[in-house]
Amino acid sequence: MTTSSDSQSAPAPTVVDPYVLPDVSGLTIGVLGGTGEQGRGLALRLAMSGNSVTIGSRTAERAEQLAAALHPNVSGADNRTCARGADVVIVAVPWDGHKELLEDLAADLAGKIIIDCVNPLGFDKQGAFALDVPEGSAAQQAAGVLPMSKVVGAFHHVSAVLLLNADIETLDTDVLVVGDDREATDITAALVQRIPGMRGIYAGRLRNAGQVEAMTANLISMNRRYKAHAGLRVTDV
Repeated sequence: MTTSSDSQSAPAPTVVDPYVLPDVSGLTIGVLGGTGEQGRGLALRLAMSGNSVTIGSRTAERAEQLAAALHPNVSGADNRTCARGADVVIVAVPWDGHKELLEDLAADLAGKIIIDCVNPLGFDKQGAFALDVPEGSAAQQAAGVLPMSKVVGAFHHVSAVLLLNADIETLDTDVLVVGDDREATDITAALVQRIPGMRGIYAGRLRNAGQVEAMTANLISMNRRYKAHAGLRVTDV
C-alpha cells in the first residue's frame, strides 16, 4: 500500500561546493606562541592579508615589543588576553608546553575555532623523527583538552623562514587541513587562502592529524639534504 507521504519525492541532498569558502576578512586572529618564528611568520602573513592579529606570550611586554616590529595590523598581549580576544586562535607553541598551556586556557578558548600547527618531533644525530603521542597527535590532544572548542589541524608544513621574509610575496605551497567540523575546516582553509600562493586542502578527519604532523620530519630531512624550504603541492584538486 502506498501512502501520500511515500509518493512524495524525497528532497535532494544539499551539495556543498568545496571550492566555495566563507569570507573571513573580518575575523580577529590570535596566535599563542606568537613570539616564536612559526607564530610570528603566520601572524605577519595574515596581517599582510588584512586580518587583525594578536600574538600572545607569557608576558605582554615581550609580545608587544615583537608585534610593534612586525606589522601595523599586529598587536601583542599575554596568552590569556590573546585567547579571549580572538575569533580564531592558532596554537604555535613548543610541543613540550602544548598540553599545559591549553589546559590553563581551556575556559578562554571555549566556543572558538582552534588551529593547531604543533609538530611533536624529536631530534638526534640521524635527524628529525616523529614522537609518539598517546592521543594520536597534537591536534587530538588539543581536542581532548578543549572539549568546548572546534579544533582543526593546519599550517604544519609551512617554512617559518619563508613566512617571515616579507620580500617573498607569494608562498608556493598547499596546507593540509584536518578536522571534524565542516564550518571550522572551511574557515581555516579560507584563512590559508588569504595568503597569496597558498591553498587550504581538506585532508580528512582529526584522526588523520598524526601522519600530517609526522610528515614534517620528512620535510626537514628534504630541507637539510637540498638546502631548501620544502613545502607540499596537492595535484588534481
